[in-house]
Amino acid sequence: MARLRRFSSLIVLLLIGLLVGSINHHFFDPMNLTRIATASTIPLLMALGGMFVIQMGSIDLSVEGVVAIAAVCFSLLISNTLNAHSIGLWALPVAVVVGALMGLVNGLLQVRLRIPSFIGTLGLGFVGIGLATALLQGNTVRVVDMDVRAVALYRVLGLPLSVWIVGVALIIAHVVSRHTVLGRHALAIGGAEDLARLNGVQVGRIRIAVFALAGGFYGLAAILAVAQFGQGHALIAQGQLFTAITAIVVGGCSLAGGNGSPFGTLLGVLIVVVLSNGMVLMGIPPYVQQGVQGVLIIVAVAMALDRAKARVVK
Repeated sequence: MARLRRFSSLIVLLLIGLLVGSINHHFFDPMNLTRIATASTIPLLMALGGMFVIQMGSIDLSVEGVVAIAAVCFSLLISNTLNAHSIGLWALPVAVVVGALMGLVNGLLQVRLRIPSFIGTLGLGFVGIGLATALLQGNTVRVVDMDVRAVALYRVLGLPLSVWIVGVALIIAHVVSRHTVLGRHALAIGGAEDLARLNGVQVGRIRIAVFALAGGFYGLAAILAVAQFGQGHALIAQGQLFTAITAIVVGGCSLAGGNGSPFGTLLGVLIVVVLSNGMVLMGIPPYVQQGVQGVLIIVAVAMALDRAKARVVK
């Protein structure tokens, strides 16, 4: 049973793929598989950032706001239809830094002001959307920088460049999670924070660093979103928060913290995206798709949590 649970996400992904493919043979078309890979890029970056936070037993609800402000700042610093500022590809690290700074604020709110991550990150998410709206005065900025657009349009071995970029980000996330002090200590905090503190883990510093790392992933997601959509606006990541959290949990990361992995998160994202793609191919209405995603996250949480050990349900 332990081995079966370890590979449960992969088994579910294969079963969904086979089910959809048996109903609609277009699912296995190379063009559709490429479409699935492309659609997974932005949610995966958001989920990877959120995974590190959830591993500590916290949660980050600022995803949409952080992506929004990073995307707007990035759009305004490259060739666009709203202003004359254009620093070209130098704007790429700016977007990542903006995301990391927002994550740093999230960490400081929790560690220094002792505000629960649920409330602090939710508030900062609204702040990010508000700042993005104010910068554009409610408008949308269209990007005309073809070097940036090439991230989504240029293909390498049949796949968009964005897919390869996210592949590198996934490897980096795996290295950080499994082979660095930051990753190991984040898991230790989620497993037993008091015990980790007694063993010399600088809990406060690790929390701040993990939130900043998550913000960096959100900043990279903002770059890909601008490149893919060809524009930047305050609602560019609207609706992505639920998808990211669903993918993290479906990928085997418990909301209680202490476990989870980047490759498990990848499987979770693929399950959500493949399921959505399959429902589109089968002609299922959008509102039914949202209901199915809701059921999916409830089932995933029920399977991931050991309710026999839960004395109190909050």
